[in-house]
Amino acid sequence: MGEGVAVITSRIDVHNVQGRGSFVNNTIWNLFFAMLKSGVLGYGGGPASIPIIQSQVVDSYHFMTQQQFTDALALANTLPGPIATKLATFIGYQTGGILGGLAALLGMVGPTSLAIVLLVNVLALLKGNPYLAGLIAGVRPVVVVLLLQTAWMSSKGSFPDWRMFVIAILAAAALFVFRVSAPIVILTAMLIGAFVLTPAS
Repeated sequence: MGEGVAVITSRIDVHNVQGRGSFVNNTIWNLFFAMLKSGVLGYGGGPASIPIIQSQVVDSYHFMTQQQFTDALALANTLPGPIATKLATFIGYQTGGILGGLAALLGMVGPTSLAIVLLVNVLALLKGNPYLAGLIAGVRPVVVVLLLQTAWMSSKGSFPDWRMFVIAILAAAALFVFRVSAPIVILTAMLIGAFVLTPAS
């Protein structure tokens, strides 16, 4: 009887371990493919990738909620370097640990970097091509719309009271009027939040 229970327990443990391993593997692959699609389709640079990353992370794979993505975006903006790679690595690490961070980073930069190396001569030949210029001109308005969509989605829940509107107005003035760099504005807002927007305030 005792041996039978031990055998059944061992089998359950093995299946649990295998299930967890399968879950981890699926998560790592999903992170890679999510960032692969974001990197390939994010035409126009890092900011253009943000709406696609948001769509993949929040809507398609449900790695994060919209609020968590907004917080991750704010944190990534405080650090130096391209926003897309910082955001991808942060999301990957939060979701799948070190392997998740590496998979997300590789998915974001690997294929596009390889494509640039392989197609650099072709791109140089097409530099003055009117069709390529038209392609770039046509995609710019779409990039702006995608960024506006991300801003709209991120704004939900970000203004629970009047103090948030004051911070937003001051941030806009700092960015557009006084040309203060974005990381400084974000860090300042975080400090204000720590001392002014605490639950006890």
